Amino acid sequence: MQDDIARLTRALAVAVGPSSDFDLNPGTPAAGPGALRQAAVLVAVQPAPGGMRVILTKRASHLKHHPGQIAFAGGKLDPSDDSPESAALREAQEEIGLPARMAQVLGRLAPHMTVTGFSVMPIVALIDASFAPRPDPSEVEEAFSVPLAHVLNPDNYTVQGRIWRGEMRRYYAVPYGPYYIWGATARILRGLAGRVAS
Repeated sequence: MQDDIARLTRALAVAVGPSSDFDLNPGTPAAGPGALRQAAVLVAVQPAPGGMRVILTKRASHLKHHPGQIAFAGGKLDPSDDSPESAALREAQEEIGLPARMAQVLGRLAPHMTVTGFSVMPIVALIDASFAPRPDPSEVEEAFSVPLAHVLNPDNYTVQGRIWRGEMRRYYAVPYGPYYIWGATARILRGLAGRVAS
């Protein structure tokens, strides 16, 4: 596990440019005019028997935006947040009950621009092995984890597509068991995989 942490730390020191939902879809129009809204997500990596795992959530089915989709804990920056790190940790506390004291921030990935008008800053953190997620049912249907080795293997990613606003939209997907991880979440993880492999 120490080797995995060392690999992550080295990868986070590599400077790379931002990613976006437009990487695979040049020419796709953005959601609308105006500045991008700032958001942050927590890429929570936790030691576990058999190797490191990444904690993800399945969004509640009653939510207005992205119901039922697989996502990192995270959300928009509030005026009270003094950094993307504090926003990601606050959201993780609200969504899965993660105390900030049980998360050691390792660094940031490159920001990711979404087609819905957000600039998302992924914050990578090492989570205490004893932490057990407690999903808030108002936001999260399920919290689960996937092996870090699975999402760090570029061979596990495919480019898929579906019709969005009348046009074919392509995106990364990295399914694991019953979980269909796709879109911005998969793109962020694919960026991490690329950095670790470089």
